[in-house]
Amino acid sequence: MTTPSSQETSRDAADSTESAASRAVHVEAVPLRHYGRWISAVVLTVLFAMFLHTLVSHIDRNGVHNDQRFQWSTVGKYLFDSSVIHGALVTLELTGAAMAIGVLFGIVLATMRLSTNRQLRYVSWIYLWFFRGTPVYVQLIFWSNLAWLYPTLSLGVPFGPSFWQISTNEYVTNLFLVALVGLALNEAAYMAEIVRAGIIAVDGGQLEAAQALGMRRVQSLRRIVLPQAMRVIVPPTGNETISMLKTTSLVGAALGGGGELYRSIQDIYNVNYLVPPLLITGCCWYLAMTSVLSVGQFYIERYYGRGVGTSAPPTLFEILRKSFGRSPHVTAQPVGKP
Repeated sequence: MTTPSSQETSRDAADSTESAASRAVHVEAVPLRHYGRWISAVVLTVLFAMFLHTLVSHIDRNGVHNDQRFQWSTVGKYLFDSSVIHGALVTLELTGAAMAIGVLFGIVLATMRLSTNRQLRYVSWIYLWFFRGTPVYVQLIFWSNLAWLYPTLSLGVPFGPSFWQISTNEYVTNLFLVALVGLALNEAAYMAEIVRAGIIAVDGGQLEAAQALGMRRVQSLRRIVLPQAMRVIVPPTGNETISMLKTTSLVGAALGGGGELYRSIQDIYNVNYLVPPLLITGCCWYLAMTSVLSVGQFYIERYYGRGVGTSAPPTLFEILRKSFGRSPHVTAQPVGKP
C-alpha cells in the first residue's frame, strides 16, 4: 500500500482551505427585515407632519377669517418685550439666590442627619419631614401671611427683653423676599437628602484616613469627602436647579406678584386676552433658560466625573468634528501577508 507524501498532504490541506475561503467570501447575508419598525416610522412621520401643519395653519376665529392658529406674529411681538425680559431676569435672580441658600442650608442639614448627636439628627429629620411633606405652593402662601401669627420679629434674651425687632408687615410686603425665603427653605430639605446620599456614597475609609491624619470632622468633610461626593451630588442638583426655575412660576399665583416671568406674561394676557400666544412666549423663555442650565450641568458633570474609570461623554463640538471630519482610509490586507 502506498502512503501519501507530506507534500501531497499539505497541498490537499491548502486546496481545502482556499475552497473554504472562497465559499465564505461568496456567502450573501440577507438582513432581517423589521416590518414593524417601518410601519411605526411611517406612522410617526405622518403624525409629525400633521403637527407641523397645525403650527402654520389658519382658522376662522372670533369673526376673523383665515386667522393664524397659533398667532406667531403675537409671539414674536412680545418675545423680546421689556416686561417679559425683566420677568426672565427676575426668574434667574430668584432661581440663583434660592438655590444658593438651599444648597448651603442643605449641607448643614445633611451634616446634622449624619451627626452622632441625637438631638441634631431629630431636628434635621423633623425639618425634612415637614418641608418635603407640604406643597411649596402652600408654603409660599403661609410665609406671606406670617404677620397674622407673628406681628413682630425680634432678637434678644429668650423670655426676656429684645434688642432688635421689626414689624413683620415690612417683611411680607416685599414679595421677592417672601418668595426667596419660601423657595430656599423648601429646597434645603431636598438638597439635604441629595448631599447626604453623596456623602454616604464615599467610602468610609476616606473619613477615617483623614481623621488619622489629624483633621477635624468638619475639615475632613470639607476637604476630603465633599469633593469626592460631588460626582453623585451634581446630577440631581442640576435637576433641582432646573426644577426651581420652573417652580418660580408659582410665585405669581401664590403671592399675587413677585415680578417673575410667568407673572409678567399673566399681566399682559389679562389685558389683551391672548392667552395661548403669551403662554407660548413664556415657554420659549423657559426652554431657553433650562437649555442653558442643562449645558452647564453637562460640563460640570464632566469635570467632577474625571478619573472614575469611564470615558467622559463627548461634547457637541467633538461630536460634530467626528461626524464631519475625514476618517483615515484603511486598506484591507490579505490574510497571511504583511
